[in-house]
Parts: sequence; structure tokens; C-alpha cells
Amino acid sequence: MKEGSAAGPLPALVAPDSFKGTFSAPEVAAAIAAGLRGAGREARELPVADGGEGTMDVLVHALGGEVRTATVSDPLGRPVEAAFALLPDGSAVVEMAQASGLSLVHEAERNAWAASTRGTGELIAAAVEAGASPVVVTVGGSATTDGGAGALAALEDAAVSVEMTVVCDVRVPFEDAPRIFGPQKGADPALVERLERRLDELAASFPRDPRGEPMTGCAGGLSGGLWAVHSARLVPGAPYVLDTIGFDALMRGSAFVVTGEGALDEQTLQGKIVGEVATRCRQGGVTCHAIVGRNRLDPFGERIIDLASVTEATTLADIERAGAALVKH
Repeated sequence: MKEGSAAGPLPALVAPDSFKGTFSAPEVAAAIAAGLRGAGREARELPVADGGEGTMDVLVHALGGEVRTATVSDPLGRPVEAAFALLPDGSAVVEMAQASGLSLVHEAERNAWAASTRGTGELIAAAVEAGASPVVVTVGGSATTDGGAGALAALEDAAVSVEMTVVCDVRVPFEDAPRIFGPQKGADPALVERLERRLDELAASFPRDPRGEPMTGCAGGLSGGLWAVHSARLVPGAPYVLDTIGFDALMRGSAFVVTGEGALDEQTLQGKIVGEVATRCRQGGVTCHAIVGRNRLDPFGERIIDLASVTEATTLADIERAGAALVKH
């Protein structure tokens, strides 16, 4: 570990993702930091995200800004209050899960065919109406497989055209979205085939074809629709978020880094935020520890991303205790 000058030891940097469905990234960061501070190590909280649910909160936490709400359509067309953020630089963050997320639809009513991204388009339009430009759209956690058709219709109805960056949590191309994500949204094999045909027809109708392009399949093809019709820029979520919140400079000024997520698994090695944090720490020569809900990586996987330790913790009290224990490493 790096140590500080005569002025005192360097702080630890606490940079966890959410424990999805359990604790938000800020909640996890606060618990880890409380444990570290209680054991005598100063800590800086820097919650992180990969473009999925919670990314808006992470960006506002790091950059400042104002969160507003608008009444938009949920995936099944019902009214829902959804939040968007206006950042200090004049841009906005629209988190599609706020309007079109799987969490808005009870399991018994999931309908992968009917679920629409219209509310996300309405939320983008609300951000533009509030004076924002450009708009950052974070995708992930969607209930939809409509190729962005609903969002595109809403933008057309509102006569909105704005520069967009789409922050993507997976690299799946447009045509693979139904097969990979349809089942978790309630699609059986027959419906997956119907959804594939619908996306093929949609792709053929766009000004440019999103099929075969990495990251165009996010949120059931929403990213591909925005890319094809509005020339949105698609960026990998983990690097984008870490660069935007200034992770590298803070990491280099820290004694060590503590990251975390709900489940450490093979996906961690394939671009998820914890893998990106650990890789940057390795490259920067800074020790990285992980506190996770479940560890499904074998020791070889842990060595690939060079984690100094992995601790399982399932409650905020356990997470705090795990943070305190790291001071002894």
C-alpha cells in the first residue's frame, strides 16, 4: 500500500457498484467508509456504476447537479414519475430504467412484446425542454425489446433532435438482444423468434443498420435505435463512468481502493465496473480490495484482475465490518 507524507496517511478510495436489488452504490460506499474510518483510516466515497441502474445517481454524486422529475409512460403505457438529472455543464442524464425499467413491471405482468421504451423518449424530451444539451442516456435494466421504437416515436412526436451519448452496460449487437435478454423479460422461445423478426424489420427500416454493431443491443435495442436514427454515440459504461468522475486521479492519490458489487463472477472479467476498477488499480500500482455479496470467481479469476482480497458481506453491518477489517491488511 502507498502511504502518505508527514501530514498523515493517504485516504482509502471507496468505489463500489450497487448490490443490485439490495443496496445502492452510495449506501455500500457509506458503509465501507464508516468501517474504515471507525478503524482509523480516512476514506473518500466514490460510488461507481457501469451504465445500468444507479448510474444517474453516481454521476450526480460525483459531479453535482439537479434531479428533476417528469410524468412519463412506464413500459406498459401507465403514467410513472421518472427522474432525470441536469448537470452543471448543461448536459442531462436520462436513466432509461427510470421510465422503461424491468423493476417497474411486476413479474406476473411482464410482456416482452408489448413493453415499450416510449417513456424513455418522453424523458429525453423533458430534459431537452428543460434546456439540456447534450443528453447522456444510460441503458440497462430494461423491460423492453422494441429496438427503441417507442422512444423514437416519442422524440418524433415532441420534435426533439439532440446530441446524445448512450452509456452501454453490455456489448451485445442489436439482433442478439431478444435471444440473450428476452427470457428474463418474460419471452418464451417462440416469442424470442417473433422479437428477432421484429428487430430485423425495424433495422431494415432505419437510416443505418445497427445489426452487427457492438453495443446496439442494449436495453432491447434502444441503444441501436438511437444510434441508427439520431446518430447517438455509443460508449462502454464502465470506462465512461470512471473517466467522467475522475477515478484515475483519485485512485493514484489513495493508499488503496475498495470496490464491490452484489456478485463477483465471470461477467466481472468481461467489462463490468468492478473488473474495470481492479484493472486500473493494477495498472496504477494501487492495491485493490473487493467486498461483495457473493464471490463466484475462483482464485484464478481473482488473480486475473489482481484483487488483494475478496470479502463476502450481505448486510450493511457486515459490509461496514468488512471495511474495518481492511485497515489491518
